[in-house]
Order: sequence, then structure tokens, then C-alpha cells
Amino acid sequence: MQNLKKLVRIALLAILAAGTVAAVPLPARAETFRIAIMQAEKGAADRFAPLAQYLDKRGIQVQLVPTRSYTDAALMFAEGKADGMFSGSGVAATMIIKGLAYPVVRPVDRQGISTYWAVVVAPKGAPAFVPEASYFKGKRVVFCALASAGEFFIRSIPGALEAAREVTIAPSHGAAIEAVAKGQADLGIVKNRVWDNLKGRYPGLVELGSDAGQNPNNTLIISKKTDPAVVKRLTGILLGLQGDASEEAQAARNGLDILGYIITSSNDFQHTLGLLHSAGVDENFDFHF
Repeated sequence: MQNLKKLVRIALLAILAAGTVAAVPLPARAETFRIAIMQAEKGAADRFAPLAQYLDKRGIQVQLVPTRSYTDAALMFAEGKADGMFSGSGVAATMIIKGLAYPVVRPVDRQGISTYWAVVVAPKGAPAFVPEASYFKGKRVVFCALASAGEFFIRSIPGALEAAREVTIAPSHGAAIEAVAKGQADLGIVKNRVWDNLKGRYPGLVELGSDAGQNPNNTLIISKKTDPAVVKRLTGILLGLQGDASEEAQAARNGLDILGYIITSSNDFQHTLGLLHSAGVDENFDFHF
């Protein structure tokens, strides 16, 4: 037996010396993926921490980059300071139009919903909404910049922005609703999902009307500069989240209050892209309001 071991050892040494044995492969190095998170409210990015941990365990290190507003997030992405972004549809569609990014997945919430639309809210007794410039004449309007359920919605109505007596940019849809409730604006243009969640707090406000189409919600868009191989791995992992029974998968879903992710392409943005084109957005669009 000792002689056999000695012969095997000698043979292995000879093979190694000849360079015919490949080294044992090391585990793949984790990819670092910078994801911009719009953080209009303190701690919003923290909800994504469990998802970052989930991806890290599967070989993709995530750096969450919180931003203060839609405008800041859009600028950061356009300047190459992020590889991807969980984005509102207005910013996502703008990136698509400018040729900077493309969508890959979007979340489905616990109710099976993955889209949203704009609603107009105002104090009770206000006239029903009409999508015409004359409706906004003399009114103080509040909304989020670069939002399909905000700036782009009012810009898509010819002459509406110019007709308004005063325009206020809110840091979030919730803040826009609050401004109307406090009498700081006559009406607000906000995301219907946010309004549905908060309207119980504001019995003095009502929904006056809404957009006719829907927009993908919180889509993950990817910079065209990102390695396609990394994007493919990342997309596959996210699509597998819903069926993953592991503790870290459950933590990721619970943190974001979602069931999982579904494939999303530019075709899902048909209404949003039409809205933005009507609002005058093209490849030369400036992100500043």
C-alpha cells in the first residue's frame, strides 16, 4: 500500500511539472452592481437591504445608492454613477427614449399588481377633472418632477402647465397629497397607489379624475454600459425569487412587500412612452424641471 501511494505521488508530481493538470477553479468573484434607489422618504432604501443580501449570497454584490429625488436619481444614472435603478416609469421611459437604459424586471405586489396611473386629487367640492388646459387656469398645482403620475402627465396636456397659476414640485407623491390637504395647492397629480394607501388620512380630499392608461411600477432599468452577462445572471436570480423558499428569499419579499418579479420590456411602456412623447420628451431632454 505504501509503495502504491508513493507511485501515485510521483505520477502526480510528474504531471504537474509537465503543466498538464489545470488548477482547481476558485469560486466566482462576486460582481458589484450599483443600484440607485429613489429615497424621497428617510429609510426608503433600507427596504432593499434584504434583497441586496439575497443577491450577494448568489454572487452579485449590490451597492445601494440612495437618492433624494427623481431628478437626482435620473442625473446619477445618466452620468454613469449607477448600473441600474428601481425606477418610476417616468424616469425609466425617459432613459429608454434617451437610449441610456432598458427595462428588465418589475415587482408584483401582494395583490398581484405591477402597474399604476395618475390621479388628480383636490378638496371636496372641486369640479371634476377635464384633461384640458382651461381646467388648470388660475389653479395652484403640486406634483413630482419626472413622474408619469406628475410632471409628465400635466405636460402631456397642451398648455396645461402654462395655464396653472402656480406650480410646486413635491419630493414625493405623499408630500404632494399633504400639500393639497394643507391648502398649499388647489390640486395634486399623484400616483394612484399612493393615494389609495393614504386617502383614509385625508377625509377632506377626493379623487377628481385619472389617466386613461397604466405605467409599469418600480421597474429595474439597466444601463446599456452594464455587462450583459451580469444582467442575465441578475435577471435570472430576480425571476427566481418568487419560487425560492429560503429564509433570505422570504426576507427579501417581505422587505419589499412583493410576491416576486416579472419580465418587463419596452413593450410594457407603450402608454408611458406615448405620454412622454406628448409631454415633449426626446433624446435631448434635460432632467431639470
